Amino acid sequence: MKIFLVAGEPSGDRLGAALMAGLRSLRPDVEFAGVAGPLMQAQGMASLFPMEELSVMGIAEVIPKYLHLKRRIREVAEAVVASGAEALVTIDSPDFGLRVAALVKAAKPAVRTIHYVAPSVWAWRPGRAAKMARHVDHVLALLPFEPPYMQAAGMSCDFVGHPVVAEALASGQERAAWAGTGPLVLALPGSRRGEVSRLMPVLGEVVGRLAARHPGLRVALPTVRGVAGQVAEMAAGWPVAPVIVEEAGAKRGAFAAADVAVAASGTVSLELAANGCPMVIAYDMHPLTLWLMRRAALVDTVTLVNLVSETRVVPEFIGDRCRAELIAPAVEAVLADPSAQDAAMRVTMERLGAGGEPPGLRAARSVLGVLG
Repeated sequence: MKIFLVAGEPSGDRLGAALMAGLRSLRPDVEFAGVAGPLMQAQGMASLFPMEELSVMGIAEVIPKYLHLKRRIREVAEAVVASGAEALVTIDSPDFGLRVAALVKAAKPAVRTIHYVAPSVWAWRPGRAAKMARHVDHVLALLPFEPPYMQAAGMSCDFVGHPVVAEALASGQERAAWAGTGPLVLALPGSRRGEVSRLMPVLGEVVGRLAARHPGLRVALPTVRGVAGQVAEMAAGWPVAPVIVEEAGAKRGAFAAADVAVAASGTVSLELAANGCPMVIAYDMHPLTLWLMRRAALVDTVTLVNLVSETRVVPEFIGDRCRAELIAPAVEAVLADPSAQDAAMRVTMERLGAGGEPPGLRAARSVLGVLG
């Protein structure tokens, strides 16, 4: 059995690696090809090109790279067809992956097309599900309320659990490494270059405002390979020098030990919830992208903890509200009442599948079920 996988971001790389491990445990004869990050490569896949080329978000950000991305879409689709793979699994990054799936289906309809991470049609652009159904056979959903949206559009869909519930938590030693006297703040500017460039100055100003009230303030700044250099350069002038963290164990320890996090919107809010770390969400984007998203929005929050728990306890500052003078007081409020988000974080983890079969294995069973 041969399966072609395409990931475009670090979060997709984690999903793909767990799926590969699950598939190999159920079908030892499986072979893989595709576009991968370091975790998937560690599972034995050689990537067609660096995954980071695909880590672009937002209409305004994509336009300058349009021709290059279009060429990559064609190259990947041709590689899928040439590989003889029985299935194509596109992982998140729908603007890229679904275009690949469309070309593959047109060239070789027998290939089963599977998309891992249902698009958030419940949040905006509900018509995407119907467009997906033209060339996607099956969807692996991370959130428990997503399958009905996909099924209504004509695709089969399984809720396979969110990978955050299976991720390793910090050991006592990893957590103890962050022991100190002042409050520990996590600054999480995201994994894409565009969002890092927008959020780092704001986070630096938030740190400055907090440091004025907490002289012993400590800052941890976890980051990923593709933006580590950019993060280090932009943090050089911060009023409190952050500890920049790339190693996995140190990241786990920081998430477990932190008193509060100021984080970009996205999956990281679930990682924080898994560690019981209260948070404030901050996010900015190109004005054109923001305007288009707000016009199409169907929900009043972008924070996954708020959505899954059906609460609104996590404060968020999006777009023109992503300003240090608004964010810093919210962080102070969390520091003053750190348990206010506990119930919502606990419910979120339960609803995402904590305590059940690992999501990577559930996703593997779902894929094999499609292939018969």
